[in-house]
Amino acid sequence: MKHRARSSVTKAYDAWAAQYDSDDNKTRDLDAAYLINAGLELAGRRIVEFGAGTGKNTAFLARRAAHVLAMDISGAMLDRARARQLGSHIEYIEHDVTEPWPVRSGSADMVVGNLVLEHIAELAPVFQEAARVLKPGGQLYLAELHPFRQLLGSQARFAQADGTELRIEAWYHGVSDYCAAAREAGLQLLDLREPVDAGSSVGSQCPPRLLVMQFVKGA
Repeated sequence: MKHRARSSVTKAYDAWAAQYDSDDNKTRDLDAAYLINAGLELAGRRIVEFGAGTGKNTAFLARRAAHVLAMDISGAMLDRARARQLGSHIEYIEHDVTEPWPVRSGSADMVVGNLVLEHIAELAPVFQEAARVLKPGGQLYLAELHPFRQLLGSQARFAQADGTELRIEAWYHGVSDYCAAAREAGLQLLDLREPVDAGSSVGSQCPPRLLVMQFVKGA
């Protein structure tokens, strides 16, 4: 069951790759903007990025970090990322984030994951691998489609060449699910934000679009 689900997600993102950057996508755009303004300490850091996709966030990380290992389950998406030619300090690996990561334990200053975990049935393996590869004091930054949006029926989707909409397989995770998986992996919550769409006013009852969390690995 888990293998079939991951395979369907891979095929979907392979099919979406060519138009991913040009499609109208408020979630993708808010995610990229929020990462830029998150105030992360990236200079000189070694970063593991999962869900690198077409490199929309890798490009930002590459301008500051000493090294970025960019992982994604979709080879077609990574081909688009490679085409950006971000530098020799960027390494690309096609890899399933639920499987053991090809990264040495305690070698990363930061792990960054964006818009991935809605496609993962079980969170624990991902958080455990993130904790394993982080140095003591290293941080995990996550940005995901907000669970409120999921409850309202939102999920990653795109229009295929024939005009039909493909909704990519997804699982619901509440805020407590993320926090529990992190705690069990030995990660402590540092910050939690719930960004809404640009232009939304306080009291407008617009549900948050993203759930953004930062965790730290203890000494």
